[in-house]
Amino acid sequence: MDTCAQHLLLQTTQAEALKTRSLSFKSLSLSPRQQALLELLLSGALSPLTGYMGRADAESVLESLRLADGRLFPMPLSLDAPADLAASLVPGENLALRDQEGFMLAVLTVGECWQADTRREAAAVFGLSDIDRHPGAMAYVRETGPWRIGGAVAGIALPPHADFPELRRTPAAVRALFRQRGWRRVLGFQAHALLHNRQRAMLRQAAAGIEGSILLLRPAGDALAGGAAHFAGVRCAGLFAKSFPENMLLLSLLPLSSLQAGPRQALFEAVIQRNHGCTHTLVGVHHADPVATDGTPLYPPGKAQQLVADSEADTGIAMVPETAMDYVEEKAQYVPRASVAPGMTVRDIAPAECTRRLEFGLDIPDWFTPPEIAAELRAVFPPRSRQGFTIFMTGLSGAGKSTLAKILYVKFMELRSRPVTLLDGDIVRRHLSSELTFTKEHRDLNITRIGFVASEITKNGGIALCAPIAPYASARAAARALVAPHGGFVELHVATPLDVCERRDRKGLYAKARAGVVKGVTGVDDPYEAPERPEIRLNTTRLTPEQAAQEVLLYLEREGYLA
Repeated sequence: MDTCAQHLLLQTTQAEALKTRSLSFKSLSLSPRQQALLELLLSGALSPLTGYMGRADAESVLESLRLADGRLFPMPLSLDAPADLAASLVPGENLALRDQEGFMLAVLTVGECWQADTRREAAAVFGLSDIDRHPGAMAYVRETGPWRIGGAVAGIALPPHADFPELRRTPAAVRALFRQRGWRRVLGFQAHALLHNRQRAMLRQAAAGIEGSILLLRPAGDALAGGAAHFAGVRCAGLFAKSFPENMLLLSLLPLSSLQAGPRQALFEAVIQRNHGCTHTLVGVHHADPVATDGTPLYPPGKAQQLVADSEADTGIAMVPETAMDYVEEKAQYVPRASVAPGMTVRDIAPAECTRRLEFGLDIPDWFTPPEIAAELRAVFPPRSRQGFTIFMTGLSGAGKSTLAKILYVKFMELRSRPVTLLDGDIVRRHLSSELTFTKEHRDLNITRIGFVASEITKNGGIALCAPIAPYASARAAARALVAPHGGFVELHVATPLDVCERRDRKGLYAKARAGVVKGVTGVDDPYEAPERPEIRLNTTRLTPEQAAQEVLLYLEREGYLA
């Protein structure tokens, strides 16, 4: 592989000329995911690619991890687009690629457009026949458009970033720093999670093993979308970097979040690290494995390490296996797990336990993480009693959601601990989604809007009470994904049976549905997908609204949301 990957950005005069011509070009506004990949492409991080893959290259990569000409590349990278746009494009046409504010970042010269089978793609990328078990695969299916566009790309400018500009280095800038510092052997490591003392010990041991230095690539997406967690993650990575000797570790931000695609992900990261100038890459036994929903690892142990090692002749980067490290109390330090003798006291705090300690204001010991990192985490992730949270109620019409929501609104207002906002289904339909119909697409969009508003309320320390029908599990999961990074998300299934809801029928909705006057009524001629594992499940058949509200308050007290 070319060790001096070139960027795809035009010279200033060429870029200005292209911008003048672009007035007649069709445009595509890129999602944050698409923009991040374009930034990598333009910067040279995805060399040898000089644009978006055509169909032959994409299919070849899916089947063999190689482009059609035989060069190794592990991930298919074509531009996904809406069907109407793809259908309107012809080969040779120029397409302006813009950010969310309309600023043109690049121009794609269309080579070809085709309709893809997204589930088949996901099965190949993630190496699984049952992609429903993989959260990353399902996100790929959900977020990727149905059509693909391939073609050469000419870059106008890299996406602008107001946050941490000193850490947002191109591969060329990173390689220049390596030369300036005299670094010849560099270990690449992409940090997908927060780093603590265990990872520090592991990285120092791995770097010592190759007698080299470390490039720490911290994934960093859109600052506005990431919110406080984004800034805390980068600041903690900076504090982690400072715990190393000077000139031993370089921290740089990478506009890419992991797909958690196991072995293929590890090889993709190795390619990116090689383009940054790394000579070695650190790979874990369970690298980029999100663990299936049933708790079983999705990929065989060591498979990612083997794939990267077997590909060294193509990538030019050597695989270094992670060494498992344990904290031994008698030695007051982390040591390789293989050297832990019988009878020694090994201590550990799992990521979930660290999160629990933050949520409940419990101690985080210095042997686990440096005090300054713990302080940063406490400042950004306060205990649940000081967090905002969302109660997302779902259930059939007439189940009692609105009545319960109004009672809870009053209870929370009386507590005076947080601002409270009621997002009742009918109120939202009237003020936020008045133009939407009751098709599945529009129902999902309505829930997305509710989830977005709830996330903003939660992010700012308030309580959001949401009471839509929300019949589809995928839309509820999307709402949870919007809210959960910013505070608590409590799914409350008001599980009142259909026959009870029909007897109540205050709106006359069910009577109209049974008479054929209206169509698409949830529970009658449109399905309701009941939550499988809600935080709270209540059947209001034999509960008064006040009793139901008390059950919710008791749950919130038990879980630490109410002091």
